[in-house]
Amino acid sequence: MLDSETKRHIDFCRDILVGKVPDPKSQVEQITIALIYKFMDDMDAEAEELGGKRSFFAGEYAKYGWAKLMAPNMGGFDVLALYSEAIGKMNENPGIPTLFRDIFKNAYLPYRDPETLRSFLKEINYFTYDHSEKLGDAFEYLLSVLGSQGDAGQFRTPRHIIDFMVEIVDPQKGERILDPACGTAGFLISAWKHILNHNTKKNLGDQLTPEQRAYIAANVHGYDISPDMVRLSLVNLYLHGFTDPHVVEYDTLTSEEKWNETADVILANPPFMSPKGGIKPHKRFSVQATRSEVLFVDYIAEHLSPNGRAAIIVPEGIIFQSGTAYKQLRQMLVKNSLVAVISLPAGVFNPYSGVKTSILLLDKWLAKRTCEVLFVKVKNDGFNLGAQRRAMEGSGLPDAAAAYLAFRHSQEDASPVAFDSNQFTNAHLVEKTRIGENGEWNLSGDRFRVTENTDTTHPLIELGDTTVFQIESGGTPKSTEKSYWGGGIHWATLVDLPQSNYITQISRTERTISEAGLKDSAAKVLPPGTVIVSSRATIGRVGIARVPMATNQGFKNIVIRDDTRALPEFVAHMMKRLVPQMESMATGGTFKEISKSTIATLKIPLPPIGIQQEIVAEIEGCQKIIDGARQVVENYQPRIDVQPDWPIVSLGEVVITGSGGTPSKQEPGYWKGNIPWVSPKDMKVDFLEDTEDHISETALSGSATKLVPSGTLLCVVRSGILQHTFPVALTTRPMAFNQDIVAIQSRGDKLDIRYLFYIFKAKGNEILVAGIKPGVTVQSFHSGFFKAYQLPLPDLETQRTIVAEIEAEQALVNANHQLIARFEAKIQTTINRIWGNDAV
Repeated sequence: MLDSETKRHIDFCRDILVGKVPDPKSQVEQITIALIYKFMDDMDAEAEELGGKRSFFAGEYAKYGWAKLMAPNMGGFDVLALYSEAIGKMNENPGIPTLFRDIFKNAYLPYRDPETLRSFLKEINYFTYDHSEKLGDAFEYLLSVLGSQGDAGQFRTPRHIIDFMVEIVDPQKGERILDPACGTAGFLISAWKHILNHNTKKNLGDQLTPEQRAYIAANVHGYDISPDMVRLSLVNLYLHGFTDPHVVEYDTLTSEEKWNETADVILANPPFMSPKGGIKPHKRFSVQATRSEVLFVDYIAEHLSPNGRAAIIVPEGIIFQSGTAYKQLRQMLVKNSLVAVISLPAGVFNPYSGVKTSILLLDKWLAKRTCEVLFVKVKNDGFNLGAQRRAMEGSGLPDAAAAYLAFRHSQEDASPVAFDSNQFTNAHLVEKTRIGENGEWNLSGDRFRVTENTDTTHPLIELGDTTVFQIESGGTPKSTEKSYWGGGIHWATLVDLPQSNYITQISRTERTISEAGLKDSAAKVLPPGTVIVSSRATIGRVGIARVPMATNQGFKNIVIRDDTRALPEFVAHMMKRLVPQMESMATGGTFKEISKSTIATLKIPLPPIGIQQEIVAEIEGCQKIIDGARQVVENYQPRIDVQPDWPIVSLGEVVITGSGGTPSKQEPGYWKGNIPWVSPKDMKVDFLEDTEDHISETALSGSATKLVPSGTLLCVVRSGILQHTFPVALTTRPMAFNQDIVAIQSRGDKLDIRYLFYIFKAKGNEILVAGIKPGVTVQSFHSGFFKAYQLPLPDLETQRTIVAEIEAEQALVNANHQLIARFEAKIQTTINRIWGNDAV
């Protein structure tokens, strides 16, 4: 475990360098080179203590010893010259092993400031080489600052994902282990630790003989195309006990030198992106491709031993892209080695990338024994999906591992237990023949989920049933061709379906296109009664075309071909019921999308047309009540009639204001408490009962945030949300708050804070116009605006009378909220009656 003192010295090293070396990767390289330099001198000193001789800094290299650099009589420029010369020549030192020469290959000092170097080397002097696990943990912490490794689509794999993959692949002490795109060797070190842990009685790895340890280390291999990554891998492995690590600079995709070498276990998170023009690989790959993600997965699949296993992180393109190479790759995997697909949440690589990824599990032994593939969906990996990725409860990784291991165990000869996917919430088996039945070999697990509900008494009809429905996509004419626009054909976009919580009746559209635009695009004119469903980015908004119209490509449109069997309004309500399923089946990177072929597989219950009409009438009756209640809720604003005889005071005369702060994100202990901490995202209600984030007592003392009592008025004073609204709220319990919020409390007995709250609610637009600074990127109030705000202030009794009247009105508005909820529940009950109680 990394101790706080070691962490502090690493942070100090980076802080010293950041002014001269702003790039995190270069900082890591400079710290790495300096650490190894220091450790070589430590090993020389240890050899002398044991009666041996120096080998690293001997002969002509003796003048570069660490003690010489630290000598008090050395001037700053002398240290700079000596250290620069030393690291530049160290790879020629005949007295050091090849490993260390490789580490110093192309090493140089990228700055020439002697004071920066002296301060930096003083921090490095804290570290000593003692072969301890602490040293390896410290280096892993240093590597964690890399995060994103440049423009090659490489993102540092989170430690918990690495350990999860290693756990389920379960490398053994007699196996050859490989990472063909090893980066900083995270997978290789995790595999090494896994083997040691599984051969431990009292002390780590104590059940292994020295010969076995040496054999295991000799069979851990890594390749990387980047010499910088190779250097970091070598150091990382060395500090974890590998005296002769086997990581080499090698282009896995274009070199043939190691093509005939195989491995029993391959673990990898290969680069996702390809250079412009694509990769130019040799011809020995089974799948001819130019995309790096395709080639890496192909390489791994082809380089497993006859009973080999692999775990690979892949982007969504591998899962569903329809290109020929992608389909060929998936077909090869399903037929030969793929046994499981584990879908990860989209934010696993935050904050460096929001790319959606999955883990492919290959197992040649298991693939020969089963005709099925296991699909597992992990919705929570134990961390929230925000930029800070804070730990949270409810990780689905343990269940995912249990599901896979149960599946594998069920295929063993001596296993008495068959695999039962019903024991696992987010796991299901799919036959390989079903995966390949339409030639796509799509590996999106949700598309294979069984959605039929045996409780319904009505037949389930696929949307792809062309006797009843016809699914049409949309298109967009060229925006540069003016003659294509402004014609007589309605053309729907998401703007025309503004809400997700009701079905839009579309009788006109914001934009129109011409006949020429229609002909020169994929757009099609749809008849009235077509059910329009948004299928890209925002999935699941539903409308009904009331006039002939076309749509853009962000929709899948359901044309009713047999109006004696299906009513558009009924179909629209059934589609709203399927929105969660559509969202789970959507694929894509930047924009999620559900394809035409996928939406065609969805099924809806289709009772006789008379029952459909009854259902629609029942729902529409409820909807009218909801719409009326919603009008009350959306249009109500507290109103205060200011009387001319009320005195006007500056707000600062009757209140105390306070600003907040944000505890350091670098201190996890600050964010493990029970104190609510308010930020603008919490300011969506009038009365704050709780917040999304919570902090500890130590965070209060260690930051600028403050604790305010119940009944404090909080106002957002800096946020993009101030473009549209002025959020204010009253606390119902003690809370802390951040720097984007001002806290206001009454001074003396002249002001009821609730009166001020309702004044701000009633005059929010006026306050924004008067108080927001012009020409700023993020909206914020003028300094001192609130203290100077001119407040009409009647006597306390009048204030309380006004508050009581508004709260009575608010009670009526709240009753409308309850009315909306009650009748929305009635609509849901009506729809559930068609689907049955256990519907999707």
